[in-house]
Amino acid sequence: MRFPTSRFPASRFPTLKYDLTASLVVFLVALPLCVGVAVASGVPAELGLITGIVGGLVTGLLPGSSLQVSGPAAGLTVLVAETVQRFGLPALGLVVAAAGLLQLLLGALRWGRWFRAISVAVVEGMLAGIGLVIIAGQLYAMADRPAPASGIDKLLGLPTLLARLVSSPAAGGTFLIGAGTIAVIVLWQRLPARARVVPGALVAVVLATAATWLLDRPMKKVEVKGLLDAVQPPGTGAFEQFTPALIVTVVAFTLVASAESLFSAAAVDRLHDGPRTDYDKELMAQGAGNALCGALGALPMTAVIVRSATNVQAGARTKASRVLHGVWLLLFAALLPAALGVIPVAALAGVLVHAGFKLLPFKQFGPLWREHRPEALVLLATAVAIVTVNMFEGVLIGLGLSVVKTAWETSRLHVETEEQPEGHVRVRLTGNATFLRLPRLLDTLEALPADRVVELDLSGLRHLDHACQTALTTWTERHNVRAPEEVRLIPALAGRV
Repeated sequence: MRFPTSRFPASRFPTLKYDLTASLVVFLVALPLCVGVAVASGVPAELGLITGIVGGLVTGLLPGSSLQVSGPAAGLTVLVAETVQRFGLPALGLVVAAAGLLQLLLGALRWGRWFRAISVAVVEGMLAGIGLVIIAGQLYAMADRPAPASGIDKLLGLPTLLARLVSSPAAGGTFLIGAGTIAVIVLWQRLPARARVVPGALVAVVLATAATWLLDRPMKKVEVKGLLDAVQPPGTGAFEQFTPALIVTVVAFTLVASAESLFSAAAVDRLHDGPRTDYDKELMAQGAGNALCGALGALPMTAVIVRSATNVQAGARTKASRVLHGVWLLLFAALLPAALGVIPVAALAGVLVHAGFKLLPFKQFGPLWREHRPEALVLLATAVAIVTVNMFEGVLIGLGLSVVKTAWETSRLHVETEEQPEGHVRVRLTGNATFLRLPRLLDTLEALPADRVVELDLSGLRHLDHACQTALTTWTERHNVRAPEEVRLIPALAGRV
């Protein structure tokens, strides 16, 4: 008996084979990163898997972006670690849930598109600062040593860590496991494309685990509780911690997670020819995922460019690939949780060190320095502020500097003074007269001789703010008292002075 071809799954789901293959590849990339981000954040490894599962099964089903993949991100590691250290693990779920609800509100208000207005230099600087803190912190984990709390202390403590590696064979051996993990990931990228179907991070972790078992060295392993045991919904006591400091932390999570997700969406849209991202819907999808992650006490989620690019490059055609990757994470966490307990922490630290290096804008900084030096300085200042202060305040410093830079550049005012044949002095103003240029403007006007007739040409001004308008009015009134003739105003904005 012959069946109509339309009844076969292949005809009903013509893209299924592509999405299925892509989902397996993304799962293999996401698995070590979900676990590594959780361990680096100082929370149980299973919480990273829960966030990856929610990112696939919940956020993956919602409208917004069709191909980008969500889960725990290295970019939020520093902020999560700071939150856990300051408020405790029970408060993490409350913070993440509140951030998710705020994302839902911003998406409903159609604010998603405005996140694209954030300066690229600030975003690159934020990622660079986070990358430096991740690298410095995970170098300690590679040696099975506790890392200092602040970013600057992590960097300043590296010489002491190096001395310990030289003097302690045990610490040196553990560090070599992490260094070997990094080496495998880097070398794996140089292999033919057929071999690279299996992600390098997964291969590196498997080899590091095997080497640890063969060498039979005492080494810190990933602690496993089980998926259900790791779930920690916020208790009633967590709401008592809802202080102004916690609200600031919620805002930080919201801004950073939203910006990273929507910038990732813009980058992913450039990698494929499919449907474009609806930024407001994507922000709401991220909010729904974070609200659920918070209810489960898990890590916050963002869209992750590494997993998203892998999804596109593996041939994904629809959102089915990202949903299926969540299914594979769920099956692994439910059926093979003991497999996590044999993984050395040093290997996961090596994966995170490599991820941290990928956050550093090596390729972008050179052209930016040559062509847009003020933007490059904003990038550097943001990165340094994050390392020396903290994540949220560092981003605020970067945003503030970006606004000041933009205001300074747009406030271009040219002041020209020229002698007229009839003995008058003409002062011509062109550009934008704002308070930032007020000192130079007043210096020029106050240097004019009091016994001369002055023509003030404002026809070239495109903008005159209140501070400059007031200063011009005050100077004109004072000059008219002493001058042989009142200041002659040439129109355009003259009526306002």
